[in-house]
Amino acid sequence: MDKQRILVIEDDPMNLRLIFDLLNSEGFTTLTAQTAEEGIKIAKTELPVLIVMDVGLPGLDGIEATRRLKADPKTQEIPIVFVTSYAMHNEREECLKAGAQGYLSKPIDTREFPALIKKLLKR
Repeated sequence: MDKQRILVIEDDPMNLRLIFDLLNSEGFTTLTAQTAEEGIKIAKTELPVLIVMDVGLPGLDGIEATRRLKADPKTQEIPIVFVTSYAMHNEREECLKAGAQGYLSKPIDTREFPALIKKLLKR
């Protein structure tokens, strides 16, 4: 399989490393950004097959970044999966309403996460 590029927008180095390792072990190429603004720029130039987005990012949060990506014809079809440690009662709904296709809470389940990514990319 050609290596498919997935963009990970995550500001926590330990979470970023875990996601990076999980995706690479499944044969994906991983692009990374530590802010939403940087992630949006990378998404528009690299057009990854999927974006993994943290909610609590410095500056622009992941929900607003998702709204902006979904409003742009160039990036609106890229599936977005949220990973978050906040897990507030209405956060999942907010993420999905913003345009995300998936939502996982941290700590990341190392079996559930790759399964969700594969499922979304088979669509």
